[in-house]
Amino acid sequence: MRILISNDDGYLAPGITALADALAAIADIIVVAPEGNRSGASNSLSLDRPLSVQRAPNGFYFVNGTPTDCVHIALTGMLTEKPDLVVSGINNGPNMGDDTLYSGTVAAATEGYLFGIPAIAFSQGAFGWEHIDDAAKVARDIVQRHFDTLPRPYLLNVNIPNRPYAAMGPLAATRLGKRHQSEPVIRSHDPRGREIFWIGPPGACKDAGEGTDFHAVSQGCVSLTPLQIDLTHRTQLETLAKGLA
Repeated sequence: MRILISNDDGYLAPGITALADALAAIADIIVVAPEGNRSGASNSLSLDRPLSVQRAPNGFYFVNGTPTDCVHIALTGMLTEKPDLVVSGINNGPNMGDDTLYSGTVAAATEGYLFGIPAIAFSQGAFGWEHIDDAAKVARDIVQRHFDTLPRPYLLNVNIPNRPYAAMGPLAATRLGKRHQSEPVIRSHDPRGREIFWIGPPGACKDAGEGTDFHAVSQGCVSLTPLQIDLTHRTQLETLAKGLA
């Protein structure tokens, strides 16, 4: 089994190191990740400048671009064979509900999916890297399931509680929950007195009921949400078509 690994926290992040160590025991792996933290990069590609790829002493490759850049370069310019799976993470903190629209972790997996390769994005349910090796064990267990009943390719978004492996709850198939709108920006000033803005924290949960990723992780379960790319609002499409007739 051949696995391409990426993330959005950068190639030096504890999450990608733990994930690579866990998956190296069951597969041939290659790691291609951003040179620094690119959280919130979503599915952006760097089209305004050339990109470089360098190899770190630990064997990981790093790119001066986004998570999507990393997977795109790996699949179209580096690998001689198509991987069997693309995995991303393990992210420092959750990617649940509306987070998935902004997440570079999810975006890296999505790029693999768009190339017709099954892909899984892994995140921890809370920030701080607590029990990251336990989360990596869970990620390995999930990869080994293969999900043969799912159509190929599939795209899974996985959130793992920050707890010991032995205390981890069961796997739960979930839908995305929803957040309230983000908190306001934080106003400040740079050393020259010019006003600057920091993006504020995400909003609180709006829909965290039973069946959502938020609810599963809050109960100590590992949340698995199948994602799709088709953004067409099919109900409104029918209404729009009638209005245009």
